[in-house]
Amino acid sequence: MMKLYQFQTCPYCAYVLEEFSRLGLVIGKDFELVEASRGTPGRQEVVRLGGISQVPFLVDDEVKMYESRDIVEYVRKKKSA
Repeated sequence: MMKLYQFQTCPYCAYVLEEFSRLGLVIGKDFELVEASRGTPGRQEVVRLGGISQVPFLVDDEVKMYESRDIVEYVRKKKSA
């Protein structure tokens, strides 16, 4: 299952979540939402997996990406495949 690391006040995270909703993706069914605000285990995981402390961060098996528009485009293509 895909994991999306985010925190609530991040506008780029909100954009990704809005687009996921438009695509009909459901939290807990299509992807896991992981809290990654400063000081959380989720933020430590983002740094461990991706190398930098930035969200949104998507992990889908071996695919790891940070940029919100790249994340949305990747998931759009995956969904239409």
